[in-house]
Amino acid sequence: MKREQLHTKKELSDFRKELRKNLTPSEAFLWKHLKSKKLEGKRFRRQHSIGSYIVDFYCASEKLIVELDGEVHLTANAIEYDGKRTKYLENLGYTLLRFENKMVFDNFQSVLMEIKGCFK
Repeated sequence: MKREQLHTKKELSDFRKELRKNLTPSEAFLWKHLKSKKLEGKRFRRQHSIGSYIVDFYCASEKLIVELDGEVHLTANAIEYDGKRTKYLENLGYTLLRFENKMVFDNFQSVLMEIKGCFK
């Protein structure tokens, strides 16, 4: 029996590339501080797929996912979808942190501290 690929599914490749080319301002700002192992030597990937979901930032060594949410995440449908998505990812053993886009600019040091707080 063939095992289903969980990470970086080929059918999501084009969509992941498109998302990487079109980062939101808050994603681009946070990425500057996560890329190239800048945060305590941890390697993060951006727009990484796990199952059928694409997460904003992923650190494999920590099984950590960081999501930045804008206003589109405040609708009833988005809240329900995000809830299912979070449950799926947590059931696979991932820790998921969510921040509002605004927090990245208004409370950046606390965002970094919370991310670091998840490191083993």
